[in-house]
Amino acid sequence: MNKGSRKFLRHGDIAVKSGRSAIGCPAGNCFWPKSADGFVYVPYTLDFQYSANDRSVIQSAMREFFTLTCVRFTPRTNEADYLNIISDYGCWSTMGRSGGPQDVSLEIGGCLYNGVVQHELNHVLGFEHEHCRSDRDSYIKILWTNILPEYNASFIKTHTNNLGLEYDYSSVMHYGKFAFTTDYRKQTIQPIPKDAILIGQRLGLSNLDVAKINRLYNCNVCSSVLSANQGVFSSASYPSDYPNNYNCTWLLRSPRLQVNLQFLAFDVQPSAGCSADYIRVFDGPSRLSPLLLDKSCGTGQLRSLASSSPEMLVEFVTDGSVTATGFKASYITVS
Repeated sequence: MNKGSRKFLRHGDIAVKSGRSAIGCPAGNCFWPKSADGFVYVPYTLDFQYSANDRSVIQSAMREFFTLTCVRFTPRTNEADYLNIISDYGCWSTMGRSGGPQDVSLEIGGCLYNGVVQHELNHVLGFEHEHCRSDRDSYIKILWTNILPEYNASFIKTHTNNLGLEYDYSSVMHYGKFAFTTDYRKQTIQPIPKDAILIGQRLGLSNLDVAKINRLYNCNVCSSVLSANQGVFSSASYPSDYPNNYNCTWLLRSPRLQVNLQFLAFDVQPSAGCSADYIRVFDGPSRLSPLLLDKSCGTGQLRSLASSSPEMLVEFVTDGSVTATGFKASYITVS
């Protein structure tokens, strides 16, 4: 979408006013402030040009941050610093909190996809492109001769704060193998040591994307994104007792059409109406999605669950009293 843009964009989609790897910000004033309640509020406005469906796509992408991190994108009331989300030429944003109204472009017809919206919002939170982070040469090779010369700047390495977390090929912030190529058959980014490694997905935030946001903003949030075709996960400390005052979510995201979930073990403190400790499963990526399984507790075998979309959210909540061994579950994605 950004090829041929008349706007000066650093690294292809970062607007410069007249560095996850996060930007260096010693004073912290280029990040959004954390409120006393532990949340990071980012006010926004939406261009009048967006249809109801366009707004739904943008707000759904924002809810994933709400579900998995302490970041809350909220409609602006009278805040001085806020995002002005518009449909300009291409998909771009400024980096971090720049002060006052700051434009984010999500062009109608090309940018309104979950992972694209989240990519630009991650820039707003202060995150650079993954393929430009300071240690990238150990993980990828930039094939400069295959890049359109006018887009060389989109691949320049940046001094970044890598937050002590590993390089993420699956980051929503990573460009694809053929980004800004001179020929659609020629790669511009080659993963090493194996070229078969997949990069450049735009389904949504990766598990490390979430971990980096939570680390940068010191979020007290337990959450994971599980995006493999199949896997197993469990409550903390399983098969030992789970901790008190524990609230954790797992977002199962399939590159296919559906997620199937099977509980292999289930032992959760029983209570009236499962008001103390419970597990819930949602048919979609947020707590606003329809319920596949309402609050459940006790012991025994739970039924298998199947999503109606490529995403399923599992939530496990405990109080401060008795504990039990918790749960273990397996999932598989199917076409």
